[in-house]
Amino acid sequence: MTTSPRVLGALATAGVAALLLSGCVAKSDLAADPSSSFTVASDDAKCAVSAATAKSGTLTFDVTNSSDQVSEFYLLADDGMRIVGEVENVAPAASRTLTVLVQPGDYFTVCKPGMVGAGVGKAPFTVTGDRVAVKGADAEQKKKAVDLYAAFVKDQVGALMPAVDELVAAYEAGDDAKARALFPQTRAPYERIEPVAESLGDLDPRIDFREVDAVAEGLAWTGFHRIEKDLWQPAKDALNADGETPAWKDWAPSTPAQRAEYGAKLKADVKELYDYVHSDTFTKTLEDQGIGNISNGAIALLDEVATGKITGEEDWWSGTDLFDFAANVEGSKMAFSLVKDFAAAQGAEGKKLADRISSGYTHLEEALAEHGSLDKGFVGFRELTDAQKRELVDLINALAEPLSQLTGKVLS
Repeated sequence: MTTSPRVLGALATAGVAALLLSGCVAKSDLAADPSSSFTVASDDAKCAVSAATAKSGTLTFDVTNSSDQVSEFYLLADDGMRIVGEVENVAPAASRTLTVLVQPGDYFTVCKPGMVGAGVGKAPFTVTGDRVAVKGADAEQKKKAVDLYAAFVKDQVGALMPAVDELVAAYEAGDDAKARALFPQTRAPYERIEPVAESLGDLDPRIDFREVDAVAEGLAWTGFHRIEKDLWQPAKDALNADGETPAWKDWAPSTPAQRAEYGAKLKADVKELYDYVHSDTFTKTLEDQGIGNISNGAIALLDEVATGKITGEEDWWSGTDLFDFAANVEGSKMAFSLVKDFAAAQGAEGKKLADRISSGYTHLEEALAEHGSLDKGFVGFRELTDAQKRELVDLINALAEPLSQLTGKVLS
């Protein structure tokens, strides 16, 4: 699937928008006000935030991980599920920083060592004060950006629904050849806007969890990857993506009745996503989140590439990871393009940063294009040599470094 040229053109022209998720920024760009800056001590048993209250506005959380596992930090909405901000991939003995605009209300903080399970140290976090209004000469442009980003998300989910319908129809009919051909293209719109679904509690797990993720979380395994395993049935001696569990342990190819059940469930979950992005709640959430959060969305999508697609673990059975890789990069680049002008307006350093990021996307896209395209198809992930995988990893890392500084510039 491809994005509507009309919507892409409008978004590229606008140059601004807002995403739901937050990400990491460079420490040099943190807010100077200590009342809006917090430390988070994360380990296997606790998630200690330096304070439990704040005034509304731009808040920063400097997360230090003393666990021996990679960890994550989340700021959750009052229902304890919806993600207001997150910082992922905090390595052992390392620190990363979350910067996020937070409106008055009740929230929760929690850390997730090992990046699985319910997390540890979940605690209330209260934000007081007045709602933060967009001010200044660019207020009208920022408001327009929110509308344009909403249009982009609606366009992508609108493309996703009929694509899922077609995939499910082939899957339920037992036309596996057609379903295999449709599978990677169907996922592309979802991968471009995945942070939206990730902000809605268990919706992303229902749609996009791998088998090992579902087992780790104790959830019923449904969605794209349950269908994927039926379409690319593993050999009897194959292992799951964890490298340890036999592929056929507690699993068997779905019966026609089960295929109908899984297909109907995926369609219903995608419809739930569609209803959400067309709701007043979605619009209000976008308005509540500041313009800086779009850059955090660019970071979040690049993290999706770094933690799953580049390892070949996302589409373990089909080997179609490069399709997801490309769609994540497209979504990340789109997010960056919408805030690029805001960063470039922050003097010579801001322009230099924006130029570095633009160059990073260009180099990454050029390397990816050597292996195919979303329209014409990609080679299977296992066909890449170690040297080709290393090249992509190096380019992702080279882009991630300046991209991590973007939010601070946008919020300057």
